Amino acid sequence: RNLLKMMSKAVDALKSDKKVRTVIFRSEVPGIFCAGADLKERAKMHSSEVSSFVSKARATVNEMANLPVPTIAAIDGTALGGGLELALACDIRVAASSAKMGLVETKLAIIPGAGGTQRLPRTIGVSLAKELIFSARIVDGEEAKSIGLISHVVEQNEAGDAAYRRALALAREFLPQGPVAMRVAKLAINQGMEVDLVTGLAIEEACYAQTIPTKDRIEGLLAFKEKRPPRYKGE
Repeated sequence: RNLLKMMSKAVDALKSDKKVRTVIFRSEVPGIFCAGADLKERAKMHSSEVSSFVSKARATVNEMANLPVPTIAAIDGTALGGGLELALACDIRVAASSAKMGLVETKLAIIPGAGGTQRLPRTIGVSLAKELIFSARIVDGEEAKSIGLISHVVEQNEAGDAAYRRALALAREFLPQGPVAMRVAKLAINQGMEVDLVTGLAIEEACYAQTIPTKDRIEGLLAFKEKRPPRYKGE
């Protein structure tokens, strides 16, 4: 409950902060990204409380997924159940080869309830997602990379933050681009993935139109002409 409350508050603050360009979700607890729900806490909940808790978890993860800027999950340790669902809500996932990931809910006679049954198949394909959820299997970073669950796998370092460092390097690749363009590119991809191609192309056209009147677009052309780096302001 406490984690969800803090996470929701943090995401709310990020949503309205125009200075934020990329968000990295990480854990500072060695060896653990997020181990999922606190089962001791869950055992004390009444059935009605469980439903409202899972609804809150789903809403918080959805808020993360709907952040307007690129998001990266840096998985330096275990990401199980709701922990993997948090990572699945991010645009990109980076993990250490030693990290452990899995949707293990069926072991507890429940199912993923914060988007896992929907985001995992959209990420790795329906058949493989079913296999992982039905078996409650846990995979390491190398296997997660081979099935497309993560985009990058790195050897863990002594500090235990190799995935975070790789995520930072990725974020630095994103930072020089036009902020408005980044926001509408994410919107176009996210909305387009849920519809047919013709509708998706119409969404792209509508999103592209939002970049045309911006000062940044003119600055990009000027910078190219003058052979200098652009100075984008998100306007």
